[in-house]
Amino acid sequence: MADIATPTTPASEPDTTAAVALGTEPDIHGMEPTPGAHDDHGDAHGGGEHGHATSTGLSNNKLAMWMFLGSECLLFGGLISTYMLYRGRHEGSPSPSQLYNIPLTSVSSFVLLMSSLTMVLAVSAAQRHDDRNTTTWLTVTALLGATFVGAQVFEFTEFYHEGLGFTTNLFGSSFFTLTGFHGVHVTVGIIMLMALVGMINRGKIPGNKAEVVEMIGLYWHFVDIVWIIIFTLVYLIPS
Repeated sequence: MADIATPTTPASEPDTTAAVALGTEPDIHGMEPTPGAHDDHGDAHGGGEHGHATSTGLSNNKLAMWMFLGSECLLFGGLISTYMLYRGRHEGSPSPSQLYNIPLTSVSSFVLLMSSLTMVLAVSAAQRHDDRNTTTWLTVTALLGATFVGAQVFEFTEFYHEGLGFTTNLFGSSFFTLTGFHGVHVTVGIIMLMALVGMINRGKIPGNKAEVVEMIGLYWHFVDIVWIIIFTLVYLIPS
């Protein structure tokens, strides 16, 4: 009779069938790892070049600025609500319609809104790495903001001479608190702008220069938007 050949299992392939049937762990030491497995594992944990980004796609610094602006919305929301409650309580002083200088406030409001345009130009120049135009537009933005603050100080002085002070009545307290807080925010923005100009000229901007200019721009645009709301509710809508 002819010999019957017995099939054999190649030595390079471990026999895992019997091990599975017996409920034991198969010997996989001889198996080669799947190509790209380590790469996929590394990608799941994120690359090093995006280590400063958050899950929102924003950097940590920019996300912090947005969170700060969100808290500022709560602050101004409370101040505006308080003014709307007390704007009719003007006993002992002229009424708001007798005090407000709408043409002056309209011009100063236009100046502040134009500063948003110059801030956009500054951010655009920073993204092009054009330091000269960046500092120029930042300086123009600060000057426009200073013009607005100067007009507000003049307005406050006129109100005081007309008999409306911070402690005259509830209307005066709520009005000066709301508009005064906004003026302080504009002043802080001016200081930030001029400090940024000095840092750019000395080459001491930490991190991404364009991002730093953009974050200051976010704050400035926020101040402008808040003033649009204040100007509409305080000066244009009668009490």
